[in-house]
Amino acid sequence: MKIITVVLQVALLYAFYIAGNLLQNLLHLPIPGSIVGLLLLFAALLLKIWPIQWIETGSVFLLNYLPLLFVPATAGVMNYLGLFAGRTVWLFVVTIISTLLVMIFTGHTSQLLTKFRGKRKEKAECKKQLSESSSS
Repeated sequence: MKIITVVLQVALLYAFYIAGNLLQNLLHLPIPGSIVGLLLLFAALLLKIWPIQWIETGSVFLLNYLPLLFVPATAGVMNYLGLFAGRTVWLFVVTIISTLLVMIFTGHTSQLLTKFRGKRKEKAECKKQLSESSSS
């Protein structure tokens, strides 16, 4: 039963990918269709059109095998070593800078989310205390 669940959930994720590509081609958007599909999925989850349980198991499955998806791309780079010859320093600098930018962006995002969660938690506690005090 779990295999069927994973297959159906991955198919649902793929449907969002296809919808994003179709929308991108139809509207001639300047961003990739996969990103449009990701935004559609985000909107569907945010607006509670799709419950997260409908994609959770399939998402975890894909995330577990994500490193394997990078192997073909990395192996493909080996065919173009001539393009990278003499540019080792620049590649190193770009890799370091992009890694630092990702780390900074991720850190700030997690801090914002933690702050937002804390405010929501405080708000819920205040409402709870207000309802308890008004019922007393």
